[in-house]
Amino acid sequence: LDDMAGDTVGLMDKLGIVRAHIVGASMGGMIAQVLAAKFPLRVLSLTSIMSTSGNRKVSKPTKPARKVLLARPANPKDPESVIEHLVEMFGVIGSPGYPSTREELRSRIGKSVRRAYDPAGVARQLLAIIASGDRRKLLRTIAAPTLVIHGADDPLVPLAAGRDTAQHIPGAKLEVIEGMGHDFPEALMPRLAQAIADHCDRRAAAPNAA
Repeated sequence: LDDMAGDTVGLMDKLGIVRAHIVGASMGGMIAQVLAAKFPLRVLSLTSIMSTSGNRKVSKPTKPARKVLLARPANPKDPESVIEHLVEMFGVIGSPGYPSTREELRSRIGKSVRRAYDPAGVARQLLAIIASGDRRKLLRTIAAPTLVIHGADDPLVPLAAGRDTAQHIPGAKLEVIEGMGHDFPEALMPRLAQAIADHCDRRAAAPNAA
């Protein structure tokens, strides 16, 4: 995760972006946390969504979520098999309060798989999370205004993980969304976008904001 946080800063350098509002979800939230802690002068605000502090005691998925996460497609080399596998997975970890039909999932996931799918990359992601370990001590050093968004019904990264993340970042605000699981249902996009925009606006309006 440290490497990927460094990659983000490298991209910002290339694009000429000195400071930015950083938003990350799931593993992206973990990367965003590391970025905010280790590159504080590059971060205007942090939004960590459906993520964790690395504290394993509060980050355990439900048995169905763990099972589907570790399962493999029947044929990893066949895009249709991969799509079907991911449809099943998001049927388990998705938002019970905002369910998607199988047709909607197939359409959305199909676009993602056709854009890019790397089975080895999935394994490397899991290993990166494990290798990063417990970040609670690191989180206490974050100075950027922080918003933690978490679904109340997330079976993959439970709400306790979101609460734990917010508790260890000084001054962090926690927003819990009922019915939300470990996905971004279309019906919630306006609320999520507004929450992030409001958070960024508060940072811009704060005294001494650069």
